[in-house]
Amino acid sequence: MIFVIRILFILGCTAFGYISQMPRLTALQISHAGWIASALGLAIGVLFVLFDIFFKQFTVRNILSVILGLGIGLLTHRLLMIVVAYANVPAEPMSNIVLASAIIFAYLGIITVLRGQDEFTLMIPFVRLDSKGPGEELILLDTSVIIDGRIADIANTYFLSGKLILPRFVLKELQLIADSSDPLKRNRGRRGLDVLNAIQSNPNIQVKIHELDFPEFNTVDAKLVKMGQVLQAKVFTNDYNLNKVAELQGVKVLNINDLANALKPVVMPGEEMEIKILKEGKEHEQGVAYLDDGTMVVVDNGKRRLGHAVKVTITSVLQTQAGRMIFAKLSDDGDHRQDRGERWRDKGHDPRRQRNGHDRPNHQNYPNPSSFQGQEGGR
Repeated sequence: MIFVIRILFILGCTAFGYISQMPRLTALQISHAGWIASALGLAIGVLFVLFDIFFKQFTVRNILSVILGLGIGLLTHRLLMIVVAYANVPAEPMSNIVLASAIIFAYLGIITVLRGQDEFTLMIPFVRLDSKGPGEELILLDTSVIIDGRIADIANTYFLSGKLILPRFVLKELQLIADSSDPLKRNRGRRGLDVLNAIQSNPNIQVKIHELDFPEFNTVDAKLVKMGQVLQAKVFTNDYNLNKVAELQGVKVLNINDLANALKPVVMPGEEMEIKILKEGKEHEQGVAYLDDGTMVVVDNGKRRLGHAVKVTITSVLQTQAGRMIFAKLSDDGDHRQDRGERWRDKGHDPRRQRNGHDRPNHQNYPNPSSFQGQEGGR
């Protein structure tokens, strides 16, 4: 649509140049006056379109700030000239003063508004240089959540209803990570760039690069928090420290880890589940398994069932900032011990029977002591 408007604008300038300059050029008896006038109009139209393309790299917020600053500067210049007029300054120096004052105050007005555009709401309550539309939710992307990659999957679910804002300083940090000499950091940075490309090509979500920056802050985290305050936006991050700092300063935070913990299935003590024990635990005879969502399950006496799928009974659930841990015991542990005891009894190794005297040697297999007495008496 913008391309069509530009073409129509150039054609309109060409027609206007032909209509407005044709009589003057004809009066000067210049040959091909119509073509020359049309060419002048075309050149002016193309020049304005080039200016439009040049200013495309600047946001509407910056352009409006420049216009407003220019107006404030010229208004201040005008007020100053009214005062200077009472000084009866000669005409020649007065013209130089007027020109210099207009340039100086125009510059100062533009710089002042550009630097203070974020706090303009405090100075003029009904004027807000904001890129946020009415009722629109803005979500600022942090480097950590881009490298994490799960945001691309969340974008496919239509749960992100707001506009995703990618600050320019976050994109620069991601590029620095992708260009790092450390192979691990370089791979993480390139993965983040791939995730960004996937998000931008997703029709379900809108991503916009924002040019707002805060040179007075040295860290990306501080800039994100400040930007969230200025734009009244939420910060999308996985960084625990940034999460806490933003909450302390009144900025709402979207944390994928919190979302993942909230979506994990609820398990209660006493429930049974079937898992596969994958490795040994830290404590003696413990085994460790994992659910499909990555939750760690610590099984008592699970070391001897390593590599097997077993049924366990949940004993307790521990929720921490890092995630959730489930503690369980083998459901068939009692049955396993009972079966093992039965196998021992079948082999004649029941220690309980040995202790209570029921498994002593059979006396019928030995001669009766009285028979020895009888034999001795017979002799």
